[in-house]
Amino acid sequence: MPRKRASQKAKSAYVFGQLRKQPKMLRVGLYARVSTNDQQTLAMQNRAMREYAGRRGWTIALQVREVNSGAARREAREKIIEAARRREIDVVLVWRLDRWGRSVTDLLATLQELDHLGVGFVSLTEALDLTTAAGRAMAAMLAVFAAFEREILQERTRAGLAHARLNGNRLGRPMTAGLQAAEIRKLHRAGITKSEIARQLHIGRTSVRRIIAGRGQSNG
Repeated sequence: MPRKRASQKAKSAYVFGQLRKQPKMLRVGLYARVSTNDQQTLAMQNRAMREYAGRRGWTIALQVREVNSGAARREAREKIIEAARRREIDVVLVWRLDRWGRSVTDLLATLQELDHLGVGFVSLTEALDLTTAAGRAMAAMLAVFAAFEREILQERTRAGLAHARLNGNRLGRPMTAGLQAAEIRKLHRAGITKSEIARQLHIGRTSVRRIIAGRGQSNG
């Protein structure tokens, strides 16, 4: 009987007479980011991600750390993305989504590129794993939120422009003082003060004084 069980166990390595393929050892890139005022959590992020990678049986191929504000360009993140483009990693592991993306739109754009490259993405804190079907469904939801975010920004821009028009504000880039020399002189002859001319034409008072003194160019 023991001999029979041993024989069955030995055969379990085969499927239909063919040797089972061993699972691929995935290469993971770890990305950790903290603000300049929160550097004490950097070690904690790295430790948690390394432990997670170990439990998944992943090989750590790259580990980058970034210390900057959320608005700054994330140069270390670019190293991870470049490694994905060179097919040097199979998965990107981050501590939290806001560590990786600057906005929903930015997050979605990078996730779509990684997906196109065939590179997985895992966020440890949110338990978001885009290597699974459930994770990919979550990515589809992120696309909806990104579209919503873009619509909100566009609506705010349209509202701001409409408000500016109602208040008589000039839209677009302001004209340079030189192009408004004739108007400056006309207003000055009408008795308008230099400060008021500068305010009305949205230019500096120094430029107004220079043109009135005859040192500016006239374009009409």
